[in-house]
This record gives sequence, C-alpha cells and structure tokens, in this order.
Amino acid sequence: MRRILLAVLMMCSLGSIAQDLHFTQYFNAPLLVNPANTGFNPEADYRVGGNYRNQWAALQNNPYKTMSVWGDVQLFNNRFENAWVGVGGALMKDVAGTGSLAATKGYASVAYHQMVGWNSLVSLGFNAGFVQKSIDFSKLTFLSQWNGKFFDAVVPAGELSFMNNRQSYFDLQVGMNFATFPSDNSYINLGLSALHVNRPRERFFSNTDASAAIVAPRFTMFLNGVFKLNDRWILSPNAYISKMGNAMEYVAGGMANYNLSGDGTTQLLGGLYYRVGDAVAPTIGFQLNSYKLTFNYDATMSGLSSYNATRGAMEVSLVKTGVFSEGKAVKCNVPSF
Repeated sequence: MRRILLAVLMMCSLGSIAQDLHFTQYFNAPLLVNPANTGFNPEADYRVGGNYRNQWAALQNNPYKTMSVWGDVQLFNNRFENAWVGVGGALMKDVAGTGSLAATKGYASVAYHQMVGWNSLVSLGFNAGFVQKSIDFSKLTFLSQWNGKFFDAVVPAGELSFMNNRQSYFDLQVGMNFATFPSDNSYINLGLSALHVNRPRERFFSNTDASAAIVAPRFTMFLNGVFKLNDRWILSPNAYISKMGNAMEYVAGGMANYNLSGDGTTQLLGGLYYRVGDAVAPTIGFQLNSYKLTFNYDATMSGLSSYNATRGAMEVSLVKTGVFSEGKAVKCNVPSF
C-alpha cells in the first residue's frame, strides 16, 4: 500500500509541473506558443480562435482535456509606414486524472512588428499571465485510509496535513519572430520563445523545498513555410521543438490547401504530422471565407500503443479572421489564393 501512496503523490507532484501547452496544431494556438505572434497576421486586422484536445481517453475514465480561447488585433497599422503593434489575450484550461488536477491560465500579450527592407519582418513580443492550479483530494485515497481490507474514504487522510489543494503564481513569456518573403509565392517564418522566464514556484506540498518547486523555463522554436505552387495548391511545411527541463518534444509535418472554389473562398485542407517517439497525426480541415476548422487525431506509435490500441488524442480548432474596413494596407503578403 505504501507503493500506492507514493505513486499517487508522485503523479500529483509531477503532474502539477508537467502541465503545459500541448497542442499538435501549435500553429492554430499562436499566442500560447510565442507572444511575438500577437498581431502577426499581415492580411487581417484581427483573429479569434479556440482549441480543444482530449488525450488518453482509452487509458482512463478521466482523460486529459485541454481547452483554450484566444484573440489578437493589429493597432497603428495606418500610422506606421513600415510597422505595426499587436495586442491580444489568451485563456487556457486543462483538467486530468481522478483527482481533477486542473490548471487555469490567462495571458495578455503585446508585440511590435517592424519591416526590414522590402521583404523581411522582425517581431518582438511578451506576455504576462496568472496561473492557478488545483486538485480535489476528496477524489483520491491515501495510505492512512487503508483498514486492512479496503480504502475507507470516510476516514480522514492524515497525509493531507502537509498538502495544499490550490496554488497560483504570476508568469512571464518573451519571444521573437523573423519572417522573410522571397517572392509573392513563398514565405518563411522562424520563431523563438521562452516561457516561465520569471521562474515561478509551484508546489502542492507545504514541506517541499522552495528551490525544488521552481518551474523550469520552457523554450520553443518553430519553423513555418508557405509555398504557393499554382492557383489550386498551397503547401505549408512546419517544424516545432520544445524543451522544458529534461523533457523534449519534436513535431514536424505539413498541410496542403486545395482551392475548391477557384477564388480561394472555399478550401480543403489535409496534412500529416509526426511527434517524434510518440504519435502520428493525420490532419484535415475546411476553410470557408474567413473561417477555418481543423481536426487531427494523434495515433500513438510508442510503447503506449499496446495499452491504448494507438488511440492517443483528438484535437480540433476553429479560427476566424477579419478586417475592420475594406482597403486594408498590407505591408507583407503571405501567399494565398
């Protein structure tokens, strides 16, 4: 029984540290990946979006659920000849496990975008946020509740005297982007960001050493491209790397847009992504005017597939873009139909 208790406590402790952004469609959650993406949508004045991910439903009755909503807008586009400012915000919540381990995060972000020459753009951004995490200990059982035959939930858990079921902290993130537009039919974008740069402390155990409770910085890098082949096809390869402590994540793949209507108002999307050592994610989508709906399914390819029959995660996103008035001045053109 001691092993059961230790396993539960380790899951609570490690889970509170490991819960962080985890979307296969990272490019459809731009503000959560890099604050320099705020307002980085040259052909639109604003964007709003939502994401939902349900993971490991085949392994437990309470799967890992991650949800987010976000939005950004461009400012001073008509005041600066070769620059603009983006402001935005994002909310994110995830819940996992029998103990309902939950994280709620809210961020406000700002970025400055400056044209360099005729075909390059540099962006710098940061965001500030508030994070609250909680766990419901009433849904868990502990060693002191074992009566020799079964866990008696009526018996008070003595272990809770050194635990807190809720904690919160302030969080900071910084980032930068570089984009180049070699031609009207090509675009390349490189981004770098660092999350938890203020090194906040996060702990459910009141007797945990404060230095051991510091949240490790999370570093991310992405490389995106958009290449228009002709009036019917656009290819968009992507690569993403994230490092937090000793944990690494690598995602690579791409999407293809097919122009169904001929004028670009209706498009069919399809692609494939691979998370190294974890899963393959076939992706489909549909775009109608300014609305884009994208769905992917992560099929587990690691050793975990023996237990979940490759059923890893499903994810869906919806993004809406728009302009405030016709005749918007576009300072850099991303290839489009």
